[in-house]
Amino acid sequence: MDHFTSALLSIYDQLIVTDKNGTILKSTGTGNTLFHTIKSANVGGSIKDVEQDLFATNFAEEIMGKNEKRSFMQSSWQGPELLMTAYPIESGAWVWAYKELIDSYPDTSRGQSGPLLESKKPSFPFVIRSKPMLDVLHKMQMVCDVSATVLLLGESGVGKEIAARAIHNMGNRSDGPFIPVNCGAIPENLIESELFGYVEGAFTSARKDGAKGKFTLAHKGILFLDEVGELPLNVQVKLLRVLQERIVTPIGSTASHPVDIQVIAATNKSLEKMVKKGEFREDLYYRLHVVPIHLPPLRNRVDEIPHLVQFFLQKYNTLYNRKVAFTPDAIDLLCIYQWPGNVRELENTVERLVITSGIPEVDVALVREVLPFKGPNKPTSLPVIDFLMPLQEAVDLVEEQLINMAMEQYKSLKLAAKVLEVSQPTMSRKYKKLRNKIEEASFSPVDKRAILEEQINQRLRSIAVVTAAIIPAEEVISLQKNMNRQSSYSQKLKQKLTMIQEKEGVIEWVFIFIMTDDGRLIHLVADKGFVIEPGEEYMGPPEMVNVAYQAFNGKAGVTPIYEDRYGEWKTSFAPIIDDDGTIVGIVGCDYSKAYFNSEMQRLRKQLNIHV
Repeated sequence: MDHFTSALLSIYDQLIVTDKNGTILKSTGTGNTLFHTIKSANVGGSIKDVEQDLFATNFAEEIMGKNEKRSFMQSSWQGPELLMTAYPIESGAWVWAYKELIDSYPDTSRGQSGPLLESKKPSFPFVIRSKPMLDVLHKMQMVCDVSATVLLLGESGVGKEIAARAIHNMGNRSDGPFIPVNCGAIPENLIESELFGYVEGAFTSARKDGAKGKFTLAHKGILFLDEVGELPLNVQVKLLRVLQERIVTPIGSTASHPVDIQVIAATNKSLEKMVKKGEFREDLYYRLHVVPIHLPPLRNRVDEIPHLVQFFLQKYNTLYNRKVAFTPDAIDLLCIYQWPGNVRELENTVERLVITSGIPEVDVALVREVLPFKGPNKPTSLPVIDFLMPLQEAVDLVEEQLINMAMEQYKSLKLAAKVLEVSQPTMSRKYKKLRNKIEEASFSPVDKRAILEEQINQRLRSIAVVTAAIIPAEEVISLQKNMNRQSSYSQKLKQKLTMIQEKEGVIEWVFIFIMTDDGRLIHLVADKGFVIEPGEEYMGPPEMVNVAYQAFNGKAGVTPIYEDRYGEWKTSFAPIIDDDGTIVGIVGCDYSKAYFNSEMQRLRKQLNIHV
């Protein structure tokens, strides 16, 4: 066994020997600190607990059940990817061998962008471990060898300058300069001279020999305009000319000279909204918006957080000559924090913990000391339900939606359990119950599709109910008495419905219908994009009208896919009820057939269901 162990340790970082039940008989390694942070990896522990403490997925029980050698990749909560190989040996015992793989990129051999990803990666560390950021990298690779203007979009701290430097590093301008300019940090009276340069005597404090501007300094390279939304309108005019003609005229000069540059701009603002407000030139917006690349916030790439933590941990351990590690629970807490400051805030937090930690392991208590952690957002008031439904049905509905939301965001039973504040066994049981509800082997493809559709319908029904609850019934009543679209009630309701439609993002239209005594559906008011005029009768197919009638009888519901003269839709309806319990109208939320199909596809993938 010793010779066997020595041979394996020449290949792997850590070996764990267990009996047939998974109890650890021996644990030895070559210095990998990952296994030192958990007690379950010691003799007497369980290989199943090791997996739960260290990894996002658990395979040990399945492997031991099949009693055959198997190798696969494991993603650890603390960052590194490990190659794991399980060997069955005599007496039913097992050897579990782990090898850490040092690489800032996931295996992309099966991805859409395989050849590009393999041939072009920035030579400096750029941690990418999530599907959203892999898509970003693919777009960066497509623009790095051309001179097209790139607009990097995203919240503050997501890494826009790192992305710009990566484009420079990967592209054919890597031998040229990379000139960064923070447009928001330069005083307004100096921006022109900083960007375009000036000649001697251009203004009172001008240097004797003049000065080159950033555009000229970036010749044959890349000019990075960070916070481009901060540029004053008068400078935007000159910037537009340079972008169009690639010719620069220094301040005080009549002579111009060409520049060969690629411009990468970045902003955390909505330039489109600034254009509507007159704060940003529309022609410049379109000139910058040639290749937009959106960098997602850190909360939308949770699976990347452990790898970023590990990267920053190694960086600051080396910088400050420390040997600090993070416990799995500490990593979990970092994963469910919302990170309003994104990657920049995460890096600052890791640096602070490395510096201030008086012990070799950072645990949950230390993380809570440095983070304003408040857990998930909780409602400030009780939810309002305007119609009765069985209590258990309501509880099950909310529970299933919360479980689906948590699993969709965190993609991990372990993290979902933490954010929902239940034990991991409870979370596993409830998620398994939810999957079993959908995955029953006896279900035909038609049955499975119907159950998946009902999962989506539950969410759409809830959105309609909540929307109806926030519409003041008295405003609906007042508008019915005076259906003038210019009235204050019409404008207020239209504005409110538009806000709901824009906030949800996936709703095509939000509208309010009323019903006449003879059963006709009349459009009262809707969001600003609705195609039916106020006061116009809606005459649609029976499957839509029937659900609308049910809503007028107090029952919220969702239509099947139907087709009318405006397209193919799925609509959720809920009643608007006044204080006396009278239904004064119904709210409808339209969803396109394309959105419904994409949600079905997402749910199938999430739950691994084949229909």
